[in-house]
Amino acid sequence: MDLFDVYSLFDVTPVKARGCRVWDDKGTEYLDLYGGHAVISIGHSHPRYIAALTEQLNKIGFYSNSVVNPLQAELAQKLGKACGYEDYALFLVNSGAESNENALKLASFHTGKDRIIAFHRSFHGRTSGAVAVTDNPAIVSPFNANHKVTFCDLNDAEGVEAELRKGNVAGVIIEGIQGCGGIHVPTTSFMQELETLCHTYGAALILDEVQSGYGRTGRFFAHQWNDIHPDIITMGKGIANGFPCGGILIAPQFKARKGMLGTTFGGNYLAMAAALAVLDIIQDEGLIENAFSVGEYIKTHIPVSPRIKKVRGRGLMIGIEMNEDVAPLRQKLLFENHIFTGVAGKNMIRLLAPLCLSMEEAKQFLTAFNTLINS
Repeated sequence: MDLFDVYSLFDVTPVKARGCRVWDDKGTEYLDLYGGHAVISIGHSHPRYIAALTEQLNKIGFYSNSVVNPLQAELAQKLGKACGYEDYALFLVNSGAESNENALKLASFHTGKDRIIAFHRSFHGRTSGAVAVTDNPAIVSPFNANHKVTFCDLNDAEGVEAELRKGNVAGVIIEGIQGCGGIHVPTTSFMQELETLCHTYGAALILDEVQSGYGRTGRFFAHQWNDIHPDIITMGKGIANGFPCGGILIAPQFKARKGMLGTTFGGNYLAMAAALAVLDIIQDEGLIENAFSVGEYIKTHIPVSPRIKKVRGRGLMIGIEMNEDVAPLRQKLLFENHIFTGVAGKNMIRLLAPLCLSMEEAKQFLTAFNTLINS
């Protein structure tokens, strides 16, 4: 049996990792500025993380959500204090896409409505509802195409209000910062208007913080730069540093009833041990502050060059938009300089490094990048 061939793979086989460093099966060392799609938050193989998972596995690894799991309540309490949403409720799942699926369902349950407003260039996942609110026709099958989703332009409050006026909108879903769509940062004025519009028209405001959350931008959630309070916040990726985990934070006005949401693996003992370790390490090691300071250093030291159109983002969520196809540059960064980076479209280098990236490692990237740009 062969693997279903849907991934374009680089000829690199990682076998070991620590912090922001990865080693392949040939012993080559790489600097990781992509963190496996923003998943690695505290760094690879953190000793406290390994110890927490090992200790938990020696106790109990899994049981279903039909029994009390005290680790879930512990995470809810610690997470509420860490992010400032102590009066919200937490529902635990396995991934960012599943978080968004349940957020959309919850908004529809709560409002009794069935339309959703999303945004051009958005990405919310590849499962049925999540892909329906994703603006990428290449990954939306005919089965997923949903006439009940309307896409508006980012930062266009008038366009959003025009759709809200048509009625029957259950929710508006928006990324804290658009990731796959090109690191587009919504303006504070737009986000505040969006919050007001959702309240006025009775639609739930859903903030997708799967990629932009968990300290990546220098605040716990990217939307906190805008001084707003969404109705639902979705999380994934960095929440458990590579162990599958996701979650949604739900405002107090949403009322639960037995069976309305559910999951088999969500909130399992190992996921909770991983998530608790991540949260403790982020706080104890000041990784949110580090992400902002190191990320801003990178942004301000990208060279001025006719090859570079614009640098966007916050903290360690950075997009370098080029006036050319970035594939050759990414290849050189990986195979000549041994640096992992990502892309967003054909013209953007995307950096999503672990939050523990040091200033020295940032300078290593800048030296290599600046040399390539000026060559």
